[in-house]
Amino acid sequence: MDTYHITILIISLLVILGGLAGVILPIIPSTPLIWLGVFIYAAYDRFETIGWSLLLIFAILTIVSLALDYLGGVIGAKKYGATRWGLIGSVIGGIFGFFMGGIVGLIFGPFFGAVLFELIFGKDLRGAFKSGVGTLVGFLGGVIVKLVISVVMIGIFIIKLF
Repeated sequence: MDTYHITILIISLLVILGGLAGVILPIIPSTPLIWLGVFIYAAYDRFETIGWSLLLIFAILTIVSLALDYLGGVIGAKKYGATRWGLIGSVIGGIFGFFMGGIVGLIFGPFFGAVLFELIFGKDLRGAFKSGVGTLVGFLGGVIVKLVISVVMIGIFIIKLF
């Protein structure tokens, strides 16, 4: 390996690690960065180690992870009986939570937002709490799916390198 090859590999790995950090820090695009890091190396390597078919599979996994991450809270909230107001509250709570409490706020903000909006718009405490739990379960489910997909993509990339 020459210095240029090592430099490209390091850049690719740094982009991939940035994507992995995005699993926890939602402001960073997780799987799209992992895909980009793999693509950078593949392009440098003229798609010999990492071919177009694998990049396409990774692109599909990226889209699936983004969709499930985005819909996770909504699916969880709906499964637990949230109304439209609970869903709106969870989105607003997530935004406020992120700016007020960082990662912890982002995790629990949707919960409190859903509960608050459900209470304001007529649900009893038990129903509102159940909606909040649904948003939390959905959010955590989305994070777990995104983490699994990310680790699989990174693992396959590393295996292909060696």
